Amino acid sequence: MKEILARYLPSNAVHPITELIKLNGVHLKIVNERVTRHGDYRRMPDGSQQITINSNLNPYRFLITTVHEIAHLIAFEKYGRGIKPHGQEWKFCFRNLMLPFIRPEIFPESLLPVIANHFRNPKASSDTDAKLSIALKSFDQENDKNYIFEIPTGSLFRIYNGKKFKKGQRRVKRYECLEIESGKIYLFQPNAEVELLKT
Repeated sequence: MKEILARYLPSNAVHPITELIKLNGVHLKIVNERVTRHGDYRRMPDGSQQITINSNLNPYRFLITTVHEIAHLIAFEKYGRGIKPHGQEWKFCFRNLMLPFIRPEIFPESLLPVIANHFRNPKASSDTDAKLSIALKSFDQENDKNYIFEIPTGSLFRIYNGKKFKKGQRRVKRYECLEIESGKIYLFQPNAEVELLKT
């Protein structure tokens, strides 16, 4: 297990994550990229606990995602299955599990204040915290994607499923974008990754 995790995690996080996985009886599966999620937790029909994490995540996002999913398991075990998946109980567990990792031996100095701020009130996904998402993306491999907030208003772009949109105005935190085919308006987070189309 340690040898496999060493390929995906910051080196100083490998031992504590291995111990967390053993302690909680987790079956960890590292899977091909899923566009809509970084990881997930489920209790299997035989009662075993399974966590899947995308293989393409950078080490820091891989660590946060793994702890996020283990926090689901612990919250459900401790407070019962009736709790909200990303409610106060999960936030409490996630914060407590992450605290020992928020240090310079594990995360780069540039990420520490952003991560510390995020964990004051963790979101259901690190992607919904635009500042954290952008900070983490700087450690990803280069790709041809842009963030919505980076492209000019009126630009045409494509998302992961092939649908095309025109970027509109910002409404409070999110951008109104017109789907070309249907004429419907959709709201996009500023840190949504899209492919800019040449017009």
